[in-house]
This record gives sequence, C-alpha cells and structure tokens, in this order.
Amino acid sequence: MSEEQVPTSDFAKLADLNNLYTAYMEARKGKRWKYAVVKYEINALENLTFLHYMLTSKKYRLSPYNCFMVYEPKERLIMYNSFRDKIVQHSLCDNVLEPRLQKTFIYDNYASQKGKGTHFGLDRLKMFMRKYHRQFGADGWVLKCDIRKYFYSIDHGVLKSQLRRTIHDPDVLWLLDMIIDSTEGKGIPIGNHTSQWFAVLYLSGMDHFIKERLGIKFYGRYMDDFYLIHNDKDHLRYCLEEIRRYVEDLGLELNQKTAIFPLKQGIDFLGFRTFMTDTGKVVQKIRRDSKNRIRRKLKKFRGLLDEGRVDFETILASYASWTGHAEHGNSHHLIRQTDELFYCLFSKELEGYHGKVNIDVTRWISREVSKHEVQQ
Repeated sequence: MSEEQVPTSDFAKLADLNNLYTAYMEARKGKRWKYAVVKYEINALENLTFLHYMLTSKKYRLSPYNCFMVYEPKERLIMYNSFRDKIVQHSLCDNVLEPRLQKTFIYDNYASQKGKGTHFGLDRLKMFMRKYHRQFGADGWVLKCDIRKYFYSIDHGVLKSQLRRTIHDPDVLWLLDMIIDSTEGKGIPIGNHTSQWFAVLYLSGMDHFIKERLGIKFYGRYMDDFYLIHNDKDHLRYCLEEIRRYVEDLGLELNQKTAIFPLKQGIDFLGFRTFMTDTGKVVQKIRRDSKNRIRRKLKKFRGLLDEGRVDFETILASYASWTGHAEHGNSHHLIRQTDELFYCLFSKELEGYHGKVNIDVTRWISREVSKHEVQQ
C-alpha cells in the first residue's frame, strides 16, 4: 500500500491543523466578545499550531474548570473549561465521536445530532400519536421516564467501556480518558462539549433494549427524558421494571417523575405538552413553566438593559429564538400575548431600530398598533 493510501487515524484527524482551525471557528461562535476568545484570536494561528504540537506530542493537559450555578429550569452546577480545551473538544466531537457513534444510535435518539434536535423529536412524537390512533384509537397508555441527576450519575468506568466498543484508536482513548477522569468520582461536567455526546451514548444500549427486546414501537428519547406508548398498561408495567433494572446496572436511578398514565392526559416532552383528541388530531402546547419563564426573563432583561449589562440585540435574538420555538406548536395566542409584553417593555428600543441582527421588528410594532386600533 502506497503512502497516499494509508488511512488517516482518528487521532490524526482531530489533531490536524485544518480541523483544529475549523473547530476554533465553531468554538468562537457567539463568544467573540469574551476576553478569553479575544486573547486567543490575536495570535490564533500561532496558538493553534502550538495546540497541534501539544496534542501530537501527548503533552496536552486539560485546564482547571470554572464553575457557576444556574437556577432555570432547575438548579444545576455548570463546569466549563478554557477556550483552548473547547477547541480540542469540538474537533474531537466533529471528527471522531459524531461519525463513529452516530451510526450506532437508533433513529429516535434525538439529542446533539445534526438533522435532529427538539423540533425533530416533537415531530416524531406527533407522528407516533397519529399512527397509534390509526391502529388503536384514542385509548392507550404512556410510560414517561426521567433519570435522577443524570449527568452527575454517569459512571466513568462504564462510559469508558462503552466508548471502547466503537473507538479503537489508543491515542483518541488517551484523550477521552483524560476528559472523563477530569472530575473525581461519578459524573461528567454539563459544560463540556464532549459531555453531550457521552450522555447520548450512555443510554444508547437501553434504546436498543426497549425497541428490540421489549418490542416498543412508539418510543423516543432526548438525553435522559424518554417515553413509551403502548395499548397494554400491564406491558408498560413490565417494561418499567425491566428499564429500572437496566439503568441500575449503569449506576442510574429513575426519578420520582417516572409514571404510567393514560395517553389522553398528553405527554410533557421537550418543552411542549402533546396530546391527542378523540378524532386523532394532535395538539402541541408550550408548557406552563415555559410560559412563565419567558415572561420572567423578559422583565429581567429590561432591568439588565437599563443597567447596561446587556445590549438590545442580545435580547432581541433571545426572544426571536423563543418565538421560533413556540411557533412549532399550537401557540398563536400565546405568542401574541407575549409579543404585547415584549413591545410594552421595549417599545422605545423597537421604534426606529436598525441593528446588526437580521430580525424584522415590525411584527411586534404592527401587532401593538393593530391592538390599539381595535380598542379604539
């Protein structure tokens, strides 16, 4: 075999200077204003060349973690590493983990994968409900499961064994083991880019078990949040016990929200409540906590803007992202009501707005004008 025909190793791909540059461009998206990113960007090519050398010579080591708490939608400890480490993890995920792991996942494993995500998962749930209605009508049962403190409970040894079933390059495994063992005891940092892929992989065997051994056709999972739909409640009771045993072998535990309930109650999944009428129509509504959260967030943004701690373009982009998500469901009236609050809070900034963000602000202004015309 000639030199040109020798296949490139996985580690050579992630450490390749061109791939590191691509990973650097990905890692800096939305973060170019941060001091650490600006500092790295000043001598980007020199820094990337040195990073390439550190990886290929095996002198690379992870930087210490920075930590902070978040309280929405629930209290969590976020651990994040340096910008340099983010570049390495982007390259590792894009050039090794994604191409190697994705082909081992079932179709209805939705998180962190190109072409999938929350809206894909919601569309699949809608399709499942319609298909179920054609076969069994409106009566049925749902087993809804959630893992207690999922990221904090992932066992390092089990995760390493799972990775070694698919990834065999010893240099990549050296880097993966370093990242996994960067925290003591159980758990992986929520802020790591690699942690998203580790979390998707960790329950992948359970996905196959539920689909192939338990025979559940209507099943979907996003990270540790998953559901099973079936016409036989007793079979779902059996599935629950089997799943409980399966996750216990992984060092995990189902939390108190895990339950079996009638399909007519609807399913809370990916920020929406999805339910089916007797005629088979499927309706998706934003969950109540999401409604309350966006209203609190907008009011908080108003205060932060007045204090000069955030710019209006950031607020506008954040709200446009929420409305884009809400529009995926049956949320027309909710969006109109929230638009009115948004205009009330930011009418001064919206009028005559000419910003860098490519968002049409006239929708909020025109809706408020129409509202006043109707009142008059």
